[in-house]
Amino acid sequence: MSDIKEVIFSEEEIQNKVKELGEKITEDYKDKDLFLLGILKGAVPFMADIMRKIDLNLEYDFMDVSSYQGTRSMGEVRILKDISTSIVGKDILIVEDIIDTGITLSYLTKVLKSRGANSIEIVTMLSKPSRRKIDLPVKYNGFEIEDYFVIGYGMDYNEKYRALPFIGILDESVYSKQ
Repeated sequence: MSDIKEVIFSEEEIQNKVKELGEKITEDYKDKDLFLLGILKGAVPFMADIMRKIDLNLEYDFMDVSSYQGTRSMGEVRILKDISTSIVGKDILIVEDIIDTGITLSYLTKVLKSRGANSIEIVTMLSKPSRRKIDLPVKYNGFEIEDYFVIGYGMDYNEKYRALPFIGILDESVYSKQ
């Protein structure tokens, strides 16, 4: 695919990391009431994979929370779709595709705490520490990456490339024309 500058994580590398994270989460939450909260739309492939690697009886739901427009994080967080169940007393594990500035997840963590969650942790496939504006504790981190615009495995550019089974760097020529 000519739009991809470089594949940085293959499908096999991703699946190995998901298995490793799932085993750690299973161990850490074995005596807890685990509730997975997937962040739409980017976390859908990761959510589907990781929930099958967590060997626990768990609940899950999705939220659509956004601070992005095109390739930039705008800083203003909006809840576009909320969860449909109570989380009072539950141990929440937010499932995210990528953490950039930390603004969205910092906001979301505060919202969930105010709703009575017992605990809130984060699992992400990718983290860009160089872009962080808010210091955010991430308990389960798949891979750290430099400040590249990445696509695949749920991550998109204008709703394209989400279904790729790998994670790649999008060629700048694709979005510099915009």
